This record gives sequence, C-alpha cells and structure tokens, in this order.
Amino acid sequence: MPVFTYHGKNAAGKAVRNERAAENKQVLRAALGKEGIKIDKISAKEGRKLFGSGGGKVKITELAVFFRQFSVMIDAGLPLVQCLEILGTNQENPALRNCLAGVRSSVEGGATLANAMRGYPKIFDDLTTNMVEAGETGGILDTILQRLAIYVEKNLRLRQAVKSALIYPVSVITIAVLVVGALLKFVVPIFANMFVGLGVPLPAATKFVIDLSHFIGDFWWVIILSVVGFAVTLVQVRKMPEGRLFTDRILLKIPVFGPLLLKIAVARFTRTLGTLITSGVPILEGLDVTARTSGNAVIQNALFNVRKSIEQGRTIVDPLRESKIFPNMVTQMIGVGEATGAMDSMLQKIADFYEDEVDAATKNLLTLLEPMLIAFLGVSVGGIVISLYMPLFSMISKLAG
Repeated sequence: MPVFTYHGKNAAGKAVRNERAAENKQVLRAALGKEGIKIDKISAKEGRKLFGSGGGKVKITELAVFFRQFSVMIDAGLPLVQCLEILGTNQENPALRNCLAGVRSSVEGGATLANAMRGYPKIFDDLTTNMVEAGETGGILDTILQRLAIYVEKNLRLRQAVKSALIYPVSVITIAVLVVGALLKFVVPIFANMFVGLGVPLPAATKFVIDLSHFIGDFWWVIILSVVGFAVTLVQVRKMPEGRLFTDRILLKIPVFGPLLLKIAVARFTRTLGTLITSGVPILEGLDVTARTSGNAVIQNALFNVRKSIEQGRTIVDPLRESKIFPNMVTQMIGVGEATGAMDSMLQKIADFYEDEVDAATKNLLTLLEPMLIAFLGVSVGGIVISLYMPLFSMISKLAG
C-alpha cells in the first residue's frame, strides 16, 4: 500500500503534517475529512511503502499479547500515545514495532486509533479496526481490547486444533511416499538386474513393481512437474471468485473432512459476529466483516445474502435457514437469541459449542485415520518387498523339490 504525506489543519485550527498509508489520494482525503482535518496538500512518497502495511509478518500470538497488554495499559489510565510508544518499543518483531510507530505518529497527528490502524491492513484487519472504532466511540476501548485478545486467543486455539489433525496424516503419507520412492528408485533396480541374470520367470506383481520403478527412474521429472503444475493451477483457480467458490463447495462435500470444515466455519462465523455485536458494531456492518473473514467462499456468499435480506427488512434466521448450509441447531439458537434480544450471548454460546465439537471431531478423525494410515504404509512398503522376494521363493522351492 502506498504512503502519502499530507499537510493541513485539524478541527482546532492547528497545523497537521504527517504521513499515512492508503489505497489512493481520494481514499486518504475522504478518511482525513471524516477526522475533521482540512487538507492543503497530499503528495505520494515515491518508492516507499509503510513497513507493516503490506510487508512483514506478525504472528497471531503476538497480536493476542499486544491486545492484552494494550487493554491493561488503557485500563490503568495511561494516555493512548504513551501506550503505543511503550508497546512499540518493547516489540521484538520489527514489523509490529514499526507498525505501532506509524500508528502512534498518526494518532499524534490527530487521527483516531481505528483510522490509524486502517493504514496497516495486513496486521489489523477490518474486524479489529471496527471493534476499536466502536470502543473509541463508546468510551470502552479497554474492554474492547480485552475482547479482541480473547477472540484472537480462541481463534488461535481453533487453528491449532486443525493443524494437530493434519500433522499426523500428512507426516505418515509423506514418509510413505519417500520410502516407496526410495525403494522404487534404488532397491528395485538391483533386484531387477539380479532377476535378469538368473533368468527366472517373474510373477505379475513383480513385473508391475519393476515397470513402475523404470517409469519413476525415467520420468521422475514428469511426476514432479505434474505435482507442481497442479499446485500452481489450484492456486490460480482459487484467486478467481468462481474458482474459489467451486473448490470451497467441493471441500465441504468431502466425507469426514467436509463436516469438520463446516464446524470450523460455523465456529468462526458465530465467534466473529458475536464479538462484533457485543462490542457495539451494527449487525449489518458486523455481517459484512464476518463474511469477508469467514475463510470459505460458500459461507461468505451465504452471509452476504443474509445481509441483503436484513436490509430488506427480514429477520436473520430465515435467510440463514434458506441457505441450507448452517445446521438447524445454529439457526434455531440464533432465532431464539434474536427474539429475546440476546443475539450476542447466543452467538458466543454457539461458538463455544462448535469449538468443542471441532476438538472432538479432530480427535475422532485421528482415531479413524491412524489404523488406515498404518495399513496404507504397511501395504505399500510391504507389497513392494514381498513382490521382490516372490521370484526368489519360487526359485528356492524348485531347488528344494
């Protein structure tokens, strides 16, 4: 994101000179106008991007710690600029340190904290900036920052549960592919040459393994190019809205994995929307943010349709039910929450329930996959070894006879 230098006067008539990241001059001028800053001049800083706005990586754990520390300082009565200065100075991550320095500079120049954070979309997403804006407006910034810390921590636990479910099967499959590849590339040719020298007839299984070994030895580059080509194609397809929607729809229909992905999406959707509504963000704006941060194009489209229906005067339950994506329990509980005026707490309860469901589902998935993966590893490696020894067993039996 490009950086612009601007000159002007704030609402009190004081001269303001600062720099901020924005998509273009028009967007920056509109944002500053909302802050009551009258702009005299805006100029782009050529060849420079604000560090942290588009580059540099900040871990989710670092954000959770930052929000927690920030909330404690605000609650203790420290001035906002001083909090940002202390937190920025103590950051080990240079991306987050420079980002906080830029946020502090913008706040000193008259910007609100939310608008200053919007200059760093790679670090502070729409959910964060909307909640901070609601906290500043309502005078409960410390409470909002605590909720953000809790949200980030729960989101981190959800990610870790998914990663733990994938590490074991991916590791076993990778080991199996490497072992089978090594056997076919280095071991099978030795036995093939020996069989040619002995002149013994080969069983069909042995011939298949030897032919497969020759194919891998001669065309290994084709296999690698095919895998890389498939991965690149998949990435390019997912960059297109239609392609991302198509692949996400397929993922949700995969047996065993599909229901798990849906539970993860429901947990994220309810947790995000519940946190936003609790923080005072309007439901239409909350649905917009939730849709864009859902992580699944199918869920995103469904939430955008729900938002349109609410704009037309409908309740939230009916369009959720009509999407035929969300489980009945979810729509019924949201309906109860809407009817009783306790939508935020009901969404948080649904999120808690489905996060527990994700934990249980990942454990069940590992229990189901473990014997299957061991059997796959045994059959693939054991099958190759047995097929190589079959001609020897046949030859030994003939000699014994």
